[in-house]
Amino acid sequence: MSIRVTYSGFISLIIGLFNIGLGIGFTIIVTRTLDVLQYGTWGFIGGIVVYATIIEPVITYWTTREVAREEKSGKTGIFAGLIFSGIGSIIYVISVLITVEQTDAEQSIVLLGIILVPVTFLNRVLTSITIGWRPQGVSYGQIVFGATQVFGALFFVYFMKMNIEGVILTVTTAYVISILFYINYNKKQLIDSIKIKFLKKWVNLSWISMYPALGDMIYALDIMVFSVITHSVIGLAFWTASTMLSIVISNAGLISRAVYSKLLQGKNTEFVQDNVRHLFYFAILFLGFTITFAKPGLFVLNPEYIVAEYIVIFLALKSFLYVISGNLRTFVTGIETVDTDKNSTFKDYFKSKLIIMSTLELIQSISYIVFLSITISILVLTVESQIELVTYWAGIALIVQIPISIGSIILFKKYFPFKFDYKAIIKFSIVAVFVFGITHLMMEEFLEYKPALIDFFPSVVIFGVFGIMAYIGITISIDKKTRLLVKSVLGEIRNRN
Repeated sequence: MSIRVTYSGFISLIIGLFNIGLGIGFTIIVTRTLDVLQYGTWGFIGGIVVYATIIEPVITYWTTREVAREEKSGKTGIFAGLIFSGIGSIIYVISVLITVEQTDAEQSIVLLGIILVPVTFLNRVLTSITIGWRPQGVSYGQIVFGATQVFGALFFVYFMKMNIEGVILTVTTAYVISILFYINYNKKQLIDSIKIKFLKKWVNLSWISMYPALGDMIYALDIMVFSVITHSVIGLAFWTASTMLSIVISNAGLISRAVYSKLLQGKNTEFVQDNVRHLFYFAILFLGFTITFAKPGLFVLNPEYIVAEYIVIFLALKSFLYVISGNLRTFVTGIETVDTDKNSTFKDYFKSKLIIMSTLELIQSISYIVFLSITISILVLTVESQIELVTYWAGIALIVQIPISIGSIILFKKYFPFKFDYKAIIKFSIVAVFVFGITHLMMEEFLEYKPALIDFFPSVVIFGVFGIMAYIGITISIDKKTRLLVKSVLGEIRNRN
């Protein structure tokens, strides 16, 4: 089972760009239909779902590694996912009962969100299986999910006027359809019986898989911390809308989706250097795009959110650093082989790269939540504007990300002793500043902010296409390796066909 990194990465990236459109379509329907309080409540529900599914890595952490090494643990993973989703549902209810009364969210609606927990669990388990042997398949599943979301939102939210209940039903339906897709896609990985040996291993080594999840668990407290301190979910509406735009940058990481699985197979690591270069290329492109289109992007979602422009910019910079450093940490864990030795001891695991990388994330999460809690607790006494509070929140997220990103790069270079192509990174950055600077000036001069979506959105698309094509065109013309990259991608596609 050979994984083709370039082919899988670009298939994932191309489909990911299409998924951006589907995601934006869904978000536009929701933000243009729900008021700020309702959308903030949806963001609150999303935060609790993240917290309720935090134990999912006990399964998914190992299924990806095992499937990549041709061990048939898929069916056992699905079985375990059903069991663990029950635990997650209990966590969800407890979290709601503890926090919701301290906010202005409606408890009955938030409790309805519990139906998202089991489908989220199963979707992630099946995704982890797919990454292990056919990484590009995840992108296909995301298209199924995204398309179902759009049609579901049109029916339940826009036409049926079901508000938040409609959003919950839409997302649940999208998860169910994507789960059915993944089951069919992974048939070859689900042919073996349920094996207790995998369950025993996952439970016995849960401290390893849950150690990185501990960082995620603490980090995911931010939404509840902010809501409880401010006694409102209004700010979450602006945070959620801004996050939807800034996560565009995370799609740059799709170019590296197959690297982890390839490294797990124990092959050479020379291909990683080129992939890191590709990662910077697309991350810089998406960063420039997101910052430039922060204001018009928010206006597309809902004119009320346009005041959150600086929140998007802070979150975009944070997302850029995260997508780079997060992928570098993942690459390092990909070359760790301690789990292939059945005689590995607690000490061996504790000293492994699996723990070292997770420790960085844990430090970041603790620093972030402590800094956020103290700062917002002080500011809420003097600052009445929710927008201003959320802006400080985004600033804190960025500040905490910087040192962790530096640390991740240092550790990565320790285990992958090749030099970053700084010349290319600077070149890409200059082109991005030039292209998107011109695009910004053109929009300031010619873009009219008309409330009707049909009158405004097409103009934004035109400017967006111009910026992206200009960046790609200029970099191809001035950079030899980028030209070779394009040729190699076309060659991969021809060979595949």
